[in-house]
Amino acid sequence: MKSKVEQLRDKLEEGKLGGGQKRIDAQHKKGKLTARERVELLMDPGSFEEVGALVTHRTKDFGMEDQQFYGDGVITGYGTVNSRLVYVFAQDFTVFGGSLSETHAEKICRIMDMAMKSGAPMIGLNDSGGARIQEGVRSLGGYADIFFRNVQASGVIPQISAIMGPCAGGAVYSPAITDFIIMVENTSYMFVTGPNVVKTVTNEEVSSEDLGGASTHSTKSGVTHLTAVNDKDCIEQIKKLLSYVPQNCEDVLPKWPYELGNELREELESIVPSSANQPYDMRSVIDGICDKDTFFEVHKSYADNIVVGFARLAGRSIGIVANQPMSLAGVLDIDSSKKGARFTRFCDCFNIPLLVLVDVPGFLPGTDQEWNGIITNGAKLLFALSEANVPRCTVITRKAYGGAYDVMNSKHIGADMNYAWPSAEIAVMGAKGASEIIFKNEIAAAADPAKKLLEKEAEYAELFANPYTAAERGFIDEVIEPRETRRKLIKAFAMLENKVAKRPRKKHGNIPL
Repeated sequence: MKSKVEQLRDKLEEGKLGGGQKRIDAQHKKGKLTARERVELLMDPGSFEEVGALVTHRTKDFGMEDQQFYGDGVITGYGTVNSRLVYVFAQDFTVFGGSLSETHAEKICRIMDMAMKSGAPMIGLNDSGGARIQEGVRSLGGYADIFFRNVQASGVIPQISAIMGPCAGGAVYSPAITDFIIMVENTSYMFVTGPNVVKTVTNEEVSSEDLGGASTHSTKSGVTHLTAVNDKDCIEQIKKLLSYVPQNCEDVLPKWPYELGNELREELESIVPSSANQPYDMRSVIDGICDKDTFFEVHKSYADNIVVGFARLAGRSIGIVANQPMSLAGVLDIDSSKKGARFTRFCDCFNIPLLVLVDVPGFLPGTDQEWNGIITNGAKLLFALSEANVPRCTVITRKAYGGAYDVMNSKHIGADMNYAWPSAEIAVMGAKGASEIIFKNEIAAAADPAKKLLEKEAEYAELFANPYTAAERGFIDEVIEPRETRRKLIKAFAMLENKVAKRPRKKHGNIPL
């Protein structure tokens, strides 16, 4: 007769096999790791402590009483990632296809509650066929319990969702509420209604990959912030993302060792072209400002006329929002405004200082933009930056025209330090457009209208297409040489480290959603 300790060991070993070796092999054949392998890869060696390993479901209908698996299709627990505490759940596709039952949901809720109490990040590794239909409304209630906790945790602890398999129906709303979503290419998908329902309702034929795969959501919908080539790459990106963020909204930012030296960067002098209409890659500016190889871009393939991501400056984490002249001349449109606003609000939630790099000709004109709400969506970025009370610095590298100048972290909406390069042009609009309006009659009456227009363009540019008028009014704190940018920002953010900004007493603002 086995001892009680041996019985315990047998049960735990049985639980580690999930749905059995045959299903584990099937998971591997798809190029996917098992839930337990994913957790082990994420956590520091030997640090993971499982919670609820012997939980089983309570369903008696449809013969389910004869199908019992320890853990009930989800591994939950806590451990460390790079020596910092995190909580995790990993859905096990080898057990009922990772489907969510009442007890499965209770395990997830339990670990989310623990994460909130401890003030540590919550990581969800999603790989599930959806609600366990044998349980009916109980599984739906389980989803709602998770959604509610996602909302309560929002802005309190970082929440990261990795989609490492199917995630469909109501299941998609939990990741959608979290801070960041990472999808694995070719093996994961997200959608509210699948291809079969789409065909029935709209008569459209579409594959799961085209409807809700990683490529679709990283380029078209913007649902996912990052994509990974495989499970291992996904886990590595989670670890990297965690290295830039604090444990919770009251924690201090991670600081990496850094010794100040010669912080001048001569390469910044030659990035902005002499021609106002010639594009350049704003990522080159970012690389010249930030610590070497620390820029971690988010939403890279979506709304690429704006660049957002994390970096380090003298070893400290910062968030970056930057117009991208390489795409649509860096113009603001609906998608880029939403992208910038979302990232800004995350940084503000977790006290991550913001650097805004400006080269923006304005908002994108056209019926498509107006009819789809550029006014409301552009206002999201304006609202997010105006509300943010973290240290905020702005560098205008070239164009800052019209209302977009105001929106992109201008002094008028509360930016702490505003710098401009000598190449900066701060005006209501470009010299050509302004001259055509201001000098319309004079140009029309000229013997050579084209020549007169060029003269008036030069006249307007001399007066307004520069940073000095704004600097004279105090709207720009300093006009600086590009090579000095990194040194200036290091000092500015150090000066602002203990910034205190009190908001008016209210429940919360009403961002134009």
